Amino acid sequence: MGATVLILNPPSGELRDLAAALHGALGDSGTVAIVESARSLTNRLKRPLPELVVLDVDIGDGNEDGAAILERVRKRHDRIPILAVSDGENARAGAEALQRGASEFLVRKPPLDERVELVLLKLRAIRRWINQTETLEQEAARFHEKEDIRYHIVGESPQMKEVVRRIGRVAKVPRPVLIVGERGTGKELIARAIHREGSFARGPFVAVNCAALPDTLLESELFGHEKGAFTGAAHATEGKFEQASGGTLFLDEIGNMSLPFQQKILRVVEYRRFTRVGGKDEIQVQTRIVAATNADLKERMRKGHFLPDLHDRLAFEEIRVPPLRNREGEIEILAQFFLNQFMQEVPAFGGKQLSRTAIELLYSYDFPGNVRELKNIIERAVYRDTTNELTPEDIGLLGDPGFQAMGGSFEDKVTAFERQLLADALRTAGGNRAQAARSLGLRYHQLRHLLKKHGLDDES
Repeated sequence: MGATVLILNPPSGELRDLAAALHGALGDSGTVAIVESARSLTNRLKRPLPELVVLDVDIGDGNEDGAAILERVRKRHDRIPILAVSDGENARAGAEALQRGASEFLVRKPPLDERVELVLLKLRAIRRWINQTETLEQEAARFHEKEDIRYHIVGESPQMKEVVRRIGRVAKVPRPVLIVGERGTGKELIARAIHREGSFARGPFVAVNCAALPDTLLESELFGHEKGAFTGAAHATEGKFEQASGGTLFLDEIGNMSLPFQQKILRVVEYRRFTRVGGKDEIQVQTRIVAATNADLKERMRKGHFLPDLHDRLAFEEIRVPPLRNREGEIEILAQFFLNQFMQEVPAFGGKQLSRTAIELLYSYDFPGNVRELKNIIERAVYRDTTNELTPEDIGLLGDPGFQAMGGSFEDKVTAFERQLLADALRTAGGNRAQAARSLGLRYHQLRHLLKKHGLDDES
């Protein structure tokens, strides 16, 4: 495995033969270190960590039960591979060891050399996955050290770098900005970034969903009203334009406004003056306006549903937020980011990882709900998962009608689904191809052909 294997072998030496078998299997590619007590084991579990910890769940260190030691090690080190061993073929003992956090279970009976070889093969795959996960986390940490973290934007695709560049340029200029993008792409996140980086940063950031209210209520919401302006108006109330004075007003889904109301907004954008509902005096405000829409405003203008003058006033700068499917290589990084974030929020879900087949499934999906949908999918998968690895079943897209929205031809979709079935069967069978073939209703030679076809012949 290329590094140290640490064995808890009590003074009585029951694991002596296992240590020899591990040493023989590793050869010159690794070393086997032996400790004789749980305390010594704990002391050795410091940086750099061993690649594998081995302990007997029955014997432990001769004084303390091995299952308790296993559980304690797992709580302190959620990713280190742990091989639990026992001298009996007790299925319950193996299941309990895996439940307490063991990565794999081994019966210490002949032929020991062959058993060790098979277990190391499985654990090498686990180690590769842990290394990939740690690399992704390091990349995410590196992103946070960059300029993008000021905007709380995770991503390094060329498309998002262009968005960040535009934010930096327009933020200091006190003019309206129009943000265009599909639902769930993070338009409000970008609006907040413009606010924080601009000259209005000391003032408030006020957001209004223009599609959520009819014109009569939206007018009162934005402009406020005087006492007695309508039934129930017991006192004068400031609107969002006044509340945001000295700061930024974010008008979300502005493309859904009626034409008469667009005329009222146009005047405020141009002159920064308005009158409260039921009022007579004009009110002057110093409010930066950032608007957003997921509608095709050019098409709406062509059909006469959106005022070209309002578009011109709002679009001093237009920032187009790319959909997730067009953000090169970011699905995996964002999925890992949301996974880590959710585990921090809910510590009981700690220690979970994304399987490679789950990531491949995410990349095959079109994400009509974009980043917001990805975040919800990952959090639901963490909640559903009963192990430490998120699988395609946890992700839950295969049975979702939205899965049919993924890109590619019909043949591409079938190929992707076929590969996922094969990878899942291998994972469930612990790399045992005969068992995987049986679970899929295939003959062994059919499975081998399909594994080679999909590039899985060297994976387990």
